[in-house]
Amino acid sequence: MNYVRYVYQPLDDIYVVLVTTKNSNILEDLEALRLFSRVIPEYCRSNDEAEILNKAFELIMAFDEIVALGYRENVNLAMIRTYTEMDSHEERVHKQILNAQMRDAINKGQQRAKELKKNQERSTGKGGRGISSATAISSSNSHSFASAEPTLNSSNTSSYVPKTPAVSAAASSKGGGKALKLGAKNVSDDAFLQQLRSEGQLVADLQKTSIADKGKPVVLEDRSPVYVHATEKLNASVSRNGGIESAEILGNVSLNLTESEFNTVTLKMKCKQVAGTQIQVHPNLDKTVWQKESRLQLKSIQKPYPLNTDVGLVKWRNVLSEEEQLPLTLNVFPSESADGCTVNIEYTLQKEIQLSEVVITIPLPPATQPIVSEVYGSYDYVRSKSQLLWTIPIIDSTSESGTLEFSVPNGHSDHFFPVNISFTSENLICGIEVEDVTKHDGSESVEHTLNSGIVVDKYEIV
Repeated sequence: MNYVRYVYQPLDDIYVVLVTTKNSNILEDLEALRLFSRVIPEYCRSNDEAEILNKAFELIMAFDEIVALGYRENVNLAMIRTYTEMDSHEERVHKQILNAQMRDAINKGQQRAKELKKNQERSTGKGGRGISSATAISSSNSHSFASAEPTLNSSNTSSYVPKTPAVSAAASSKGGGKALKLGAKNVSDDAFLQQLRSEGQLVADLQKTSIADKGKPVVLEDRSPVYVHATEKLNASVSRNGGIESAEILGNVSLNLTESEFNTVTLKMKCKQVAGTQIQVHPNLDKTVWQKESRLQLKSIQKPYPLNTDVGLVKWRNVLSEEEQLPLTLNVFPSESADGCTVNIEYTLQKEIQLSEVVITIPLPPATQPIVSEVYGSYDYVRSKSQLLWTIPIIDSTSESGTLEFSVPNGHSDHFFPVNISFTSENLICGIEVEDVTKHDGSESVEHTLNSGIVVDKYEIV
C-alpha cells in the first residue's frame, strides 16, 4: 500500500513493527517504537516468542496506554507502569480493615475455645463416673459403626479403620462439635503471607507439622564420633572507585568428640600460609610439634578433650590490603542520562575456587522497577524493599566472569550503593587445611567427618 509506512526495530530474535501512515511524523513514530521496545523487557524476562506469548495480555494492556484510537499518548515508561498497576490507596485501606476484622474474629474464636475447654474440664470434674461411662458408650458405638462399614477389598479378613479423635459427651450433647475446631489453620498467617507476596516480597511457605511430629526428636546430620569443623569468615568493605577500605579473614578449626576412646586424637594440618596470616594455637597443644610437623597434638594425654563440646584448636587472621586477595570482585558502573540510569555490573573470580549460592543485592531508587537487558544467571525484583537480587548458583573456572545490565527511568548513581555480596564455598583462602586425623602418637588414621568452607559475614561495595 502506498499510504502505509512500516517502521521496525529488532529485539534479539523478534521484531517490533509499528504501522503508520506516510503523513505521520517519522520522529514521533521512532519515539513511539522505542517506547514499545522498552515496555517489552518490563514484563518479559527474555525476548523469545514463548515468554512474549505468556505475557501477551499484560503487553496489550501496556501498549493500549501508549496508543489510543490510533494516536500516541503523551506518556513515559513510569506513567505506563503506574497506569497498569492501578494502585489504589482506598483498596489497600479496605484490605487492611478486612485483615483486622479477620484477626479480631480469630482472637474471639480462640477465647471462646478456651472458655469451652474450661467448662468441659469443670464438668468432667463434677460428673466423674457418669461422664466417663457416656464417653465409653460413645466410643464403643463409634467403633461398632466403623467396623460395620464395607471395606474396599472384601478378601481381607481384617480391614484398616482410620483412627478418629474421640468426641466428648459435653460437646456432642450440645451439637456444636463442628462449630469450632481447635488447632485449625491460622487464617491470619495466610492473609499476611499473601499480602507480602502481593508486594513482591519473597516469602517461603510455612512448614506444616502435625501434632504427632512435635514429640519426635530432631535428627542431626550423620557424622562420625570425630567431627572437625574448619571455617573462614570474610568481612570486607570495598570502595566503588576501587581499593579496599577494610577487609579481613577470620578462620578457626574446632573439634567435637562423642566417644571417649577418641579424646586424645591428633590433627595433621596442611599449611601453605598466605602472606600476612597470623596463627594462634590452643595453649593445651604442643607448640613444638606444631612448628616442626604442623600437627595439633595435646601436650599431655592426662588432659583429654571434653566430649560433646566444640573445642577450638587453632585460629588465624589475615588482613587484606588489595582487591586481588578477595575471592570475588565486583565492578559496579552506573551511567546517568536524560532517560534515567543504566547500571552495568561485572563480577570476576580471583582465585581457583568454587563459590556457591552467590547472591548480589543491588538497592534501587524508591518505587522503581528495573528493566533488565542482560543477565548471567537469574534475577528477582523485590518491590517492597526496592532491591534487585542477582543470583548465580555456581561460580568456578568455567564461569570466571559474568555481567548484569539494567536500567531505571529515574534516580542517580548513589541510589545503587551499597551493593552486598553473599556466597558459600567448601574451599579455604588462607591455605590452612585439615589433612588427616590420627591417634595421639600419629601411628594410625582415625575415621572422621570434616566440614570446611567460607561464609560471608559482610561483603559490600560502598
